[in-house]
Amino acid sequence: MFHWLQDADRGLALIFRQFGQMLEDGRHVFDAGCNAFVGGTDPDVVKDDLFATDRRINHVEQTIRRELVVHLSVSPKVDFPQCLVLMSLVKDAERIGDYAKNIFDLAVECPEFPGDPMAPNIVETKDRVSRMMAKTRALYDSQDEAQAKSFLTEGDDVLDHCDAQVTKLLMDSSLSGRPVAAALMYRYTKRVMAHSMNVVTSIVMPVDKLDYFDEDKGTRGKR
Repeated sequence: MFHWLQDADRGLALIFRQFGQMLEDGRHVFDAGCNAFVGGTDPDVVKDDLFATDRRINHVEQTIRRELVVHLSVSPKVDFPQCLVLMSLVKDAERIGDYAKNIFDLAVECPEFPGDPMAPNIVETKDRVSRMMAKTRALYDSQDEAQAKSFLTEGDDVLDHCDAQVTKLLMDSSLSGRPVAAALMYRYTKRVMAHSMNVVTSIVMPVDKLDYFDEDKGTRGKR
């Protein structure tokens, strides 16, 4: 859908690069927040960088929306559907930064968590999500539909895993010395994964199906 953004003759190549940077920054703040919570990194070490990067994400979101409005005011009948989609996707990218801050708050409020029995599984899950966030940027660049469908299938596995872990924590608190913190971490990680998947759905789904990939799995990949 977004090959049109790479066309420098239409003055939109900058928006393409800006959105790509938002995706990279989202992965960066997610990793920083997770490392502080479950990796033992001192929150004070990553705090300034994490919040500064999140502010940059917010600024770029506003810039992209402003530039899209200007573009549509000049060419109202050109690229309208794609601009509408991108308006939605920049919000997905921005929300990742918000969840990263939520995870950072867990690190501040629960500094002992790296020794929790659930910590190894959470580390494995966050590493998987981080790798997939890197794929999100690559898919955004390539617009490869086959790879996008594979990504969404794997993403579903991550969402299901996070849900299953929360259910276990609700049913058996002996699985974790800090079940509330663990459950929140899985929920935040699930939402980060879901927002990354929303970006990728733009490659294979029509406008009306954006953000609804996990509510109607039977229609995924259809035009």
